[in-house]
Amino acid sequence: MLPVADAFDHGYAGCDVLYGRGRASDLGEYLGDRGYDDALVVCGSHVGANDGLMDPIRAGLDDRYAGTFDGTTPAKRVETAFDVIEAMRDADADVLVGVGGGSSLDVARQAAVLAADGRDLEALEAEAHEGSVAQPTVEPAVPVVVVPTTFAGADLSPGGSLEVLAAAESPTGQPISVSGSATPIADLADPALFETTPRSALAGSAMNGFDKGIETPYAEHADPVSDATAVHGLRLLSGTLPVVAGDRVGDESAAMDRAVAGALLVQIDRKISVIHAFGHGFARRYDVQQGAVHAVLAPHVLAYLFDEVDAGRRALAAGLDVDAAGRDDDAVAEAVVAAVTDVRDALAVPDRLRDLAPTREADLPTIASFVADDRSMAHAPTEMDESPERIEAVLRAAW
Repeated sequence: MLPVADAFDHGYAGCDVLYGRGRASDLGEYLGDRGYDDALVVCGSHVGANDGLMDPIRAGLDDRYAGTFDGTTPAKRVETAFDVIEAMRDADADVLVGVGGGSSLDVARQAAVLAADGRDLEALEAEAHEGSVAQPTVEPAVPVVVVPTTFAGADLSPGGSLEVLAAAESPTGQPISVSGSATPIADLADPALFETTPRSALAGSAMNGFDKGIETPYAEHADPVSDATAVHGLRLLSGTLPVVAGDRVGDESAAMDRAVAGALLVQIDRKISVIHAFGHGFARRYDVQQGAVHAVLAPHVLAYLFDEVDAGRRALAAGLDVDAAGRDDDAVAEAVVAAVTDVRDALAVPDRLRDLAPTREADLPTIASFVADDRSMAHAPTEMDESPERIEAVLRAAW
């Protein structure tokens, strides 16, 4: 088993990665060294009420703590970002600290962008009622630090879309969103903070992050560098997610250290591709958690990929601790799908599309068209059959 350092700092794409137990205590010093004095924490109500999580953050910020906005929700509505902007101005904050899952991190990033954009909520809604929203291109008004506490893998990202109009209100019949670019200045990954998150929330996020490692080796533009971080990340995650977010027995503290490090690695130079396209297809029809969709579909999508192309199966085998020596390509593919299914089945997540409320079997052809049209499919392996008909067959197998 490869070791994981107790703590490390790493720079990636303009973001300082600060990993290690107790690193929350470094928040105030980190911000002070960069001239920031007043930090507004952005989170959801459950996170805000979790003193086991918030006390170390408030203590770490010390006199740079300017207050907490605890109104984010999984819905990721643009109105919430404007509420954050108002709270930021009331607190005279010069930096935002997003804490929690992907929705809170996305809202913090987009609030920083929209604060500089100049358009108010009414202007964005007016654009959306015309069928689309011009995406912000401005630099964020304030920097953002992210403190993830789930495995969604949303921290090392500049984006994160917020819904302006729901599908039912939209002239296109699909949600209309806004998304600017705001790379966080720091990503503080403290395993002790992850341990304050309910296991159900960790399980719900686990497959979304795990699939970032699975997708990279088969994406069209994968290379040895992206393969290296993905494979090592999968090595760390495949053995630890069932312990920290599932029903397997093990040393939970050591497993959490490795799982958090793995969640970081699979995001570095990640290549979002086919599995995420399937998730996005469902998001264009339903308000469903992406981790749940990924949990159901990952084994089925992998089987579809392996039927069509090589899809980096031996690299994936290395990351999933599958012994590929002496086995033919078909046997390796079957073993990889089985390994992914094994991780999924250890988590309290659905394994059939019919169990995802409010999905309907009658919608599968439409969802298949959404998947085929998704921007992530542009990174699919070449020579794949990406037709809606082929995709619908995958969905029906998962139904």
